[in-house]
Amino acid sequence: MTSLRELSVSGYANAAPTQYVTANGIRFAYRMFGAPSGVTLLLCQRFRGTMDDWDPLFLDTLAADRRIIIFDNAGVGRSSGESPTTIAGMADNAAAFIEALRLARVDVLGWSMGGAVAQRLTLDYPLLVRRLVVAGSGPGGVPNREPVADIVMKTAAKPVNDDEDFLFLFFDGSENRRAAGKDHLARLHQRVEPPSPLTRMETVMAMVAALRAWGGGGVFGSLDQITHSVLVANGAHDVMVPAHDSFAMVEKLVDAELLIYSDAGHGFLFQHAEHFGRRVNQFLE
Repeated sequence: MTSLRELSVSGYANAAPTQYVTANGIRFAYRMFGAPSGVTLLLCQRFRGTMDDWDPLFLDTLAADRRIIIFDNAGVGRSSGESPTTIAGMADNAAAFIEALRLARVDVLGWSMGGAVAQRLTLDYPLLVRRLVVAGSGPGGVPNREPVADIVMKTAAKPVNDDEDFLFLFFDGSENRRAAGKDHLARLHQRVEPPSPLTRMETVMAMVAALRAWGGGGVFGSLDQITHSVLVANGAHDVMVPAHDSFAMVEKLVDAELLIYSDAGHGFLFQHAEHFGRRVNQFLE
């Protein structure tokens, strides 16, 4: 029988063609794949990330149980338009994309900046979202939050990031993490389609503005208005979004679970691609 690790090279994620749909004057690029399911899972990507930056092993693990949609939001990758300078604007675009696909309701998983977009989407469009997974992200405005180290911000904001940058940002701190990071990057380099265009600097600057505003305010004070079931997950050694943010979220949310991986950082969901993918599917069921 073909294993998921073998599928991640030639299976669901890498075999799915890029499709397009237009909403709000934006031509959104997306891929849809996976097993038929009652509720589709939409994935919201990180700062500067495109569809190509999702780990295919993680995607294939999710897709074994359900239909998956990955997409490039406005101004990112293969999608047209300009990136908003607010997380709320990004959430509005995500909602327009969902409605353009004629999906009455979706489950949503957001990683990093995508987790912020997913929270805002759930608050502003509660009927569009059934369940929510927030990975390596925070609600913004968390009291007594430790500041992110300058070297982390400088690395993340480089005009072009190389593999060493990603290993530092997502997998730094132990040999286990670094080895898992190299495996993750190797899987990314096996993609079938030509890579997406690099995120334009004007898009990067718009995202920076959105994240700065989110960090100073965000939705921390409104988390109790999210009545959906939420899975909050992170790595204990996340240098980009401290795991403390995840704990603070769960304290405020009405119906939430917390999952922390001990020897892991911001890239925990790819370091533990199969375990976390199965855990997400279990939660969504």
